[in-house]
Amino acid sequence: MAGNRDRFSTFSTATRLKQLGERTAAHVYRSQTRRQVRRSRLTGRAALLVLVLCTLVVALAYPMRQYVSQRSEIAEQRKAAEAAGRRLERLRDEKARWQDNAYAEQQARKHLHFVRPGEISYIMTDPGAGAAERHRTGMAGSDRPWYSNVWDGVDKADRPGE
Repeated sequence: MAGNRDRFSTFSTATRLKQLGERTAAHVYRSQTRRQVRRSRLTGRAALLVLVLCTLVVALAYPMRQYVSQRSEIAEQRKAAEAAGRRLERLRDEKARWQDNAYAEQQARKHLHFVRPGEISYIMTDPGAGAAERHRTGMAGSDRPWYSNVWDGVDKADRPGE
C-alpha cells in the first residue's frame, strides 16, 4: 500500500499542479484580455482627446499671449495719454499766464533782475551764503549779473583743459 500511496500522492500533486497552472494561465489570459480590451477601448478615445486638447492649446496659446500683451500695452498707452493731457493743461495754463503782460514783467523782474527806466535796483547778498554757494557749486561770481555767468560758462566751454 505504501507504493500505491506514493504513486497516488505523486499523481494527485502532479494533477494539482497541472490544474493550478491551468487556472493561473486562464486567469492571466483573462486579465490580459480585459486589460487589452480596456486599453484598446480607452486608448483611441484618450489619444483623440489628448490630440484635440494639444491642438487647442497650441492654437490658442499665441493669440492669448498677444491678447494679454496688447491689453497691458493699451493700459500703458491710456496712462501715458492721461499724463500727456495733464501736462497739456498745465502748459496751456502757463501759456495763458505768459499772455498777460503783468505776469511777463513780474517774471522778468524776478529772474532777470530787470528794472523800469528811472528805478534803482538793489541786490542784497549775504556774504556767508555767497561763499558757501561758491564753495558748493565751484563757481565764483554768484553775486554778478546772470549774463556774466553765462558768458563765463561759454568761455570755459571753449577751453576744455581747465
